[in-house]
Amino acid sequence: MTTGKIGVSTKDLFPIIKKFLYSDHDIFLREIVSNAVDATQKLKVLASTGEIKEKLGDLKIRVKADKEAGTLTVSDHGIGMTREEVEKYINQIAFSGAEEFLEKHKDDAATIIGHFGLGFYSAFMVSDKVEIVTKSYKEGAQAVKWTCSGDPEYTLDDIEKAERGTDIIMHLNADEKEFLEDNKVNELLNKYCKFLPVEIIFGKKKEWKDGKYVDTEEDNVINDINPAWTRKPSDLKEEDYLKFYHQLYPMAEDPLFHIHLNVDYPFNLTGILYFPKINNKFEIQKNKIQLYSNQVYVTDSVEGIVPEYLTLLHGVIDSPDIPLNVSRSYLQSDRNVKKISNHITKKVVDSLSDIFKNTREEYEKKWDDLKIFIQYGILTDEKFAERAKDIYLLKNTDGKYFTFEEYDNLIQANQTDKDKNIVCLYATDATEQYSYIEKARAKGYDVLLMDGQLDTHFINHLEQKNSDHKYLRVDADVVEKLIPKEEARQSDLSEEEQNNLRPVFSSPLPKDNGMFLVSFEALGEDSDPVVVTRSEFMRRMKEMAALNPGMGFYGAMGDQYTLVVNTDHKLVKDVLADEKKTMNAKLEPLDFEIKEMEGKKTELNELNKDKKEEEIPQVDKDRLKEYDEKINTMRQQKETLLAEYGKENKIVGQLIDLALLANGLLKGEALNKFVKRSVELIK
Repeated sequence: MTTGKIGVSTKDLFPIIKKFLYSDHDIFLREIVSNAVDATQKLKVLASTGEIKEKLGDLKIRVKADKEAGTLTVSDHGIGMTREEVEKYINQIAFSGAEEFLEKHKDDAATIIGHFGLGFYSAFMVSDKVEIVTKSYKEGAQAVKWTCSGDPEYTLDDIEKAERGTDIIMHLNADEKEFLEDNKVNELLNKYCKFLPVEIIFGKKKEWKDGKYVDTEEDNVINDINPAWTRKPSDLKEEDYLKFYHQLYPMAEDPLFHIHLNVDYPFNLTGILYFPKINNKFEIQKNKIQLYSNQVYVTDSVEGIVPEYLTLLHGVIDSPDIPLNVSRSYLQSDRNVKKISNHITKKVVDSLSDIFKNTREEYEKKWDDLKIFIQYGILTDEKFAERAKDIYLLKNTDGKYFTFEEYDNLIQANQTDKDKNIVCLYATDATEQYSYIEKARAKGYDVLLMDGQLDTHFINHLEQKNSDHKYLRVDADVVEKLIPKEEARQSDLSEEEQNNLRPVFSSPLPKDNGMFLVSFEALGEDSDPVVVTRSEFMRRMKEMAALNPGMGFYGAMGDQYTLVVNTDHKLVKDVLADEKKTMNAKLEPLDFEIKEMEGKKTELNELNKDKKEEEIPQVDKDRLKEYDEKINTMRQQKETLLAEYGKENKIVGQLIDLALLANGLLKGEALNKFVKRSVELIK
C-alpha cells in the first residue's frame, strides 16, 4: 500500500473544489461520466490504429446507485490507468503556475476546470470519500485502488480486477443523498448525458405490470449516441430534423426553419439551430439553445457565444473549442468564441437569404412568425441589420408582402406629402381600426399591418435610419391630414362660434377614458361629421413605456385623443344652427355683459398703457382684477349652459358615440345608452 499527499501546495484547493468549483453541485455527474466516455473513446482510437489487438467487448458505461451502501458508481471499460498514471493524472494536480492561478481565482473557481481539467475532483463536492478502482488496457497491467476522503491525503493499493476500465465509487455525504434516488439520477443523466457518443446505462427499462412498474431484462439506455447534429446534412431528411427537434422540445410545435452548422476550419463547430413558432407575446423565451462540447452538455445560457437576438432560437451548438465551465468574462474575451459568434450570424443570414431567393412563397407563409427574430436582430446589431435589410418584409392589411424597396415603389407616387416625405400608414389592429383603414383605402392609400411585439421600437428605428420616411397609424389624424399635399383649408366658423361649440361637443365625452381635446376642421361635406384621432407621439411613448420601465413617466400618463369636428358637414351645421336658436336667449345677456366688461378693461388698460407697473394706481389694479374675475365667472356660466345643452342634444351624443365606437372606445353603460338612443332616433 502506498500513502501520500496530492501534489498541490495550496491548502485552499479542496475547499474550493467542494464549494466553489461549480455553481451547481449536480454537475459532478456530468464530469465523471464525461471522463468515462473520454476513456472509452481513447480505447476506440487505439483499436483503430492497431495498438490494441484484443476484442473491445462491451464498451457501455454503467451508472449505479446503491442506497444501502450510500454510493454512486460510474463504471467504464475504457483504457483504464496504471499505478504510474494514477500518480500522474490524479495525484499531481499542481504544476507550473497552479498555485498562483488557484489564489487568483479562488473567488471565481469555475474558471479552473477550463484551464486545469479538474473534472474528476468535482466528485468531492458531494462525497465524503471517493474511490477509483482501475485496470489499464496494457498487457500485464496491475489493477489499483485509489482512496481519498476529501483532503490532500490518499492511499493507493494493488488489487485484483478481472476487466480493464475504471470504476469511480462516490460515498455521498449526508447532505447529498438525493443523488441516490433513481428519479434524480435519471434527471441529471438526461440533462447532461443525453447525447454522449458512448451508451450510458442506468438500471433496467421498466414496464407496467400488476398495477406497478417493474424492471425488465433490457438495459435502460439514457442517450442517443448519434444525434442529428453529428451527422452530415446530406444524410438527413426533413423528417430527421423534425424528429430531433421534438427530441429536444417534446411539447413544442414544428419549427419554421432549421440551419445546420458544420464547420471544421478555422474552428470546429457543429449544430442545428431552429426558428421556433411563437404563438403569442408571452411565449418569447431565451436560453433554449443548448451548448455542448464533444456531445457533453455544458449550458443553455449561450449569450456569450450566440448574439443576443439569436438567443430566441432553439437547437444545439457543439464545439470543443469552447472550454467547459468557463466564466462569462472569459467567454467574452475568447477569440474562438468571437469567431464562432460571427460565423453563426453570417450562417443564419445566408440561410434565410437563400430561402427568400429560392422559395419566396414559402418564406412569406412563415414570415409572420419569423418577423420577430429578424426585427430583434436589426434593432440590436448594425451588421446584422445591413445584411438582413433585403430579406425583411412589410405586410399590408390585404395580406401582401413587400421588401422595403418594393413598398417604396408601390406608395411613393400617392403617399408623398408636401414636404417630400414618404408616409407609410399602418394599423396595429385591423379589426379595431377597420373604419380608419377603409377611409385610407378610399383615398388610394395602402396600409401596413404592424401588430407585432417589437413593432413600435422597429418603427422608431426605421424613421431614424430613413429621415425622408414617416410612419403614422391610420387613426393618428383625420385621413385628409394624414398625408398633407397642400395647406389645409381653414374652417368657416368664426372663433366665437368655435368657442361656443367646444363645450357642446366636449361635455358628452367620457371622462374616464383618457383626455380629449376638441378641434374644428374643414374636411368637406362628404367626410364624417366627427372623428376621434390619437396622438402618434404620445401613443408610441406609452407603448414603449409598457416595454421599458425606465419610461414610467409616459406609462403613467392617460391616453390622449382629439375629437375632430368637421365644420363642413351638414349635421354639424345643423347643431350650430340649433345651438344658436335654442341658446341665444340665455347666452345673449352673458355675451353683452362680457363685452361690456371687456370694453371697460380695454379703456382702463389704455389709460395706463404708458405707465410702469409701480406707477399704476392701486384702485385701477383692483378694478382690472374685478373685471377679470367677472369675465371669467360669466364665461364659466356660459360654458356650463352650453355643456348642459350638449349633454341633452341627442344628435351631438349620437355623433360622438359613433366616433367613439369606430375607435373601439364605446363600451359598457355608454354603449348601452348609445343603442337605446339609436332606437329612439329611428322612431
